[in-house]
Amino acid sequence: MDEEAWPAAQRPSRIREVQAGRLSWTSVDVLDLEGGDGRPLRDALECFGVQVTYLPIGQPRHFVAALDGSRTVAPYVILCCHGDEGRVLLDELAPEIAAHQPFNGSAGPEEVRAHLRLPGSVVISTGCDTGDPRLADAFLDAGASTYIAPSGAPFGYASVFAPLFLFYELTEQRTLTEAVTRLRAHDQELGMWELRQRR
Repeated sequence: MDEEAWPAAQRPSRIREVQAGRLSWTSVDVLDLEGGDGRPLRDALECFGVQVTYLPIGQPRHFVAALDGSRTVAPYVILCCHGDEGRVLLDELAPEIAAHQPFNGSAGPEEVRAHLRLPGSVVISTGCDTGDPRLADAFLDAGASTYIAPSGAPFGYASVFAPLFLFYELTEQRTLTEAVTRLRAHDQELGMWELRQRR
């Protein structure tokens, strides 16, 4: 069997594109905020044939620089973060550093609309309560095509597993809607993740 025919004869998967010579089938920006789980997530996503840009976020200005449109934002953005009451939490900073930030402590709908530009990206957040409709709408207003996040407070390990589950499903050539449906059906913890899209 020749090289081009072999991948076509295998079970369908986006991995076949990588086996056929592509370096990846998509790319993801992993933003690691406030001690999230970005590093193990990066390693696992690379096993799925995904090119990952890992961005440790220590200050609000790093968060803005990663997603303000001044650099090319990946088709998928994963926010490995903590959240509370519809806000993405960031590290507390010393007053002399905090004084020079575009905002402090957390990013809610106002900060997202004011500072982020996500032209067509799918944004996946792992933080508790970041599925709040107001925050979701702000990400969509900032240009995201889709926003996926938990509406409640899942266990920490569920927040690590959710993006992996989604990318497994996407690698298996399911649509984003199908992937989220399968994620939500898995169990009660993963059932908290909701998909929102601009109509």
